[in-house]
Amino acid sequence: MPGHRLDPIDRKILSELQADGRMTNVELAKRVGISAPPCLRRVRTLEEQGFIKGYHADINSRELGFEVQVFAMVGLQSQAEADLSAFEDKCRSWPLVRECHMLNGEVDFILKCVAPDLSTFQTFLTSELLTAENVGSVKTSLVIRGAKDDPGVPFDVLEERLSRSA
Repeated sequence: MPGHRLDPIDRKILSELQADGRMTNVELAKRVGISAPPCLRRVRTLEEQGFIKGYHADINSRELGFEVQVFAMVGLQSQAEADLSAFEDKCRSWPLVRECHMLNGEVDFILKCVAPDLSTFQTFLTSELLTAENVGSVKTSLVIRGAKDDPGVPFDVLEERLSRSA
């Protein structure tokens, strides 16, 4: 299990930073029960090893005028690896597409799109997404409201699994 590569302090560091990436190293060290210098070394090592991919602010999109959130389920005409990669590259170039996930099942990709208004999304849908090479079908669902949007992983589940396997 991948979690075995980390000791409990490393996992606690990750859990704390996932909850609040802005806390100072001194505060983080206090929360995980070690002094600041080794805590900073551990954080840097976790970054270098790829456990920490970056730090981001949780932006309230509606406060910035992005009132529309849509999930688009995309079916491609060809699922050859080159075609899948080409579609992923295209998604990375579209600013309204905030997430792109390849799926198993009747839908090839699900895209999370954010737009200031329905008209802007509709223009993107009709002039960009539906006309993109290899796109065979698109079904969209407009988000009415979100009930949960937790980033990362549930560390309590990881700790429970690790304690059972020990």
